[in-house]
Amino acid sequence: MTKGPIRVAIIGTGRISDLHAIEYLQNPSSRIVALCDRDPDLAASKAKDWGLTDVAIETDLDALLSRADVDLVEILLPHHLHLPAALKAINAGKIVSLQKPMCVSLEEADQLVAAAEAYDRPFKVFENFIFYPPVLKAKALIDEGAIGTPLSIRIKSNPARSATAWDVPPAANAWRQKATEAGGGPLVFDDGHHKFALAWHFMGEPDEVHAFIGDTEGPGGIRFDAQSQISFRFPGNRIGNLEIVYSPDMELATRHYAQDDRVEITGTKGIIWINGGHGRLAETPPLALYRDGAMTEYRDIPTGWEQSFVLSTRHYLEALQNGGPPVLTARQARQILRFALAAEESARLGRTVDLRAEGGSR
Repeated sequence: MTKGPIRVAIIGTGRISDLHAIEYLQNPSSRIVALCDRDPDLAASKAKDWGLTDVAIETDLDALLSRADVDLVEILLPHHLHLPAALKAINAGKIVSLQKPMCVSLEEADQLVAAAEAYDRPFKVFENFIFYPPVLKAKALIDEGAIGTPLSIRIKSNPARSATAWDVPPAANAWRQKATEAGGGPLVFDDGHHKFALAWHFMGEPDEVHAFIGDTEGPGGIRFDAQSQISFRFPGNRIGNLEIVYSPDMELATRHYAQDDRVEITGTKGIIWINGGHGRLAETPPLALYRDGAMTEYRDIPTGWEQSFVLSTRHYLEALQNGGPPVLTARQARQILRFALAAEESARLGRTVDLRAEGGSR
């Protein structure tokens, strides 16, 4: 679709931008030309960390979007700013990659889907977990029929503690504690987007969602929406659940967030286990398959969480150069947002939310 290096601007240079920048910095088809943050010192420190000696620093979104030397914007802002920033970027004629979740309500999502689908340039909502190498391998095995027809998916999200975790600035946690800015809880709605994306990726859209969302205190007085249990039913008598448990005294190894993620997918002929995500529990294999009475472990798979960001961005750059849809499209991202909002609504109302009626989960 486009020739030559794609000139990239990153809007929002908080903690997660370090992972988003990796592929843009190393891929010959892209070049970071501008950074935008209301804190120019933070943006300048990122430029230095990333080895960028010739990069523009902007503190105003409109000024950034008016730059003719920017082709693509990577929007990494708090959730409540996603819709206005994305619409401005579309109106400015930029290629857009928008951090998940796309919006904080289905009303906002509908506006963005309409704008993105009327736009003549690819629009992506960034989701990295479905590009995590063990997930890619599991999907390939399932598509080849390794476990027959998938019948259930069990996802365990397990925040804990880690002496090797990266530092998260207080400001990055502060806005996530505000429902008006975050749209939902930090574990069920924000990080939960990744887990709902996995369920959607392997099982499709659910018919029903039922959730219990707890509340507990994390480090530094942060409130976690745990312990939580979200159950879902898919068409064809298939089921799934997401369990979120905060284990404050459990140590795990990570270079990023202090959290472990585990997935079990059971089919008519076998079972697949995906181990790890943000962090690791000991030396478990990244992927294991049980079929025909035998267990097969797959240990030669990259497990760095950063690889999911690298591969997601690489897929988008290839789509821009060669054509083809991004992942996620705005409409796909709306499906996952609908899933997450249904969990929040179910817990609030104390009943199952039926997604077969479009009026649910708004």
